[in-house]
Amino acid sequence: MAPHNNDLILPSYSTAADKNSEVYDPTLGPQKLDQITASLVTTTSATSTPNPGQNFPSSSAASKKASIYDKNLNRRIPEVNLASLSFLFQEIVSWSHQNSKGIQQLENKLNILGYSIGPKVLELCYLRENQTNGNLKKTLKKDIRIIEILQFIHSVIWKSLFGKTADELEKSQDVDNEFMIIDNDPLISQFISVPRDLKQLNCCAFVAGVIEGLLDSAYFQANVTAHNVPKDGYPLRTIYLVKFDKSVTEREMIRFG
Repeated sequence: MAPHNNDLILPSYSTAADKNSEVYDPTLGPQKLDQITASLVTTTSATSTPNPGQNFPSSSAASKKASIYDKNLNRRIPEVNLASLSFLFQEIVSWSHQNSKGIQQLENKLNILGYSIGPKVLELCYLRENQTNGNLKKTLKKDIRIIEILQFIHSVIWKSLFGKTADELEKSQDVDNEFMIIDNDPLISQFISVPRDLKQLNCCAFVAGVIEGLLDSAYFQANVTAHNVPKDGYPLRTIYLVKFDKSVTEREMIRFG
C-alpha cells in the first residue's frame, strides 16, 4: 500500500556513526544524512499545514551551500587543484589499464574518454570568448578556417585547460592536411609513472581525444594522435599530430582557393 501523503519515510541507520556519514548531492556537494533528514521533516511539516498566502522559500534559497549551477560560467580562474587532478587522472589510467589487453587498446580507451570532453570544452570557451562584460558581442566568434581553429586550440583552449598556451603550432612540410600542436611539458603526464613493459605508452592520448572531439564538433573532422618526442630538458615533450579529413581540406580549397 502506498504511504499517506503525511507519512515520511526516513532512511534507517544501523549505528550512530552511520547517521553522521556523508552522501553526495551533485548540485549541492557533500551532505550529512542527519541534515537531509531534518530538511525532509521541515519540508513535510510545512507542506502538510500550509498557511494562506504563505510564500515558501525555494530549495536553492533554503540550502546552505550554493548550487554549482549558480556559478558564473565566465570565471576564468582554474578551480581544480593540481594534486586532485593528478590523482583523478592516475585513477583513470589505472582503471583503463586494468580493462585493456595492450598499449594500443589502453590508448584507445583514454582517447575515447577524452573525446567526450571536447565538445563541452569548445562550447564553454566559445561562450566565454563571445561575451564582453557579461553581454554577448554583436558578432559571434566562429572559426571557419583550419588555421583559425588550430590557433584557437593552441591559445584559448590550451590556456583554459592547462593554464598556458601550447608551445608550438606547425604545419607538416610533406602532407597538406597534417598539423602539429607541441607541448614541451604536458601537465597530465608529470605525475604518471609508466612501467617498463609499457614504456611506449603515452597517456596524452587522453588530450588527443579532447582535441579530436573538439574538432569534430566544430565540423573539422580529424584524427588526432599523441606522440612522445623528447628533447634536451623536456623528457615528456609530446606532439599532437592532427590529420584532417580530405573533405575538410577540399572545403577549404573551394572556399578560399
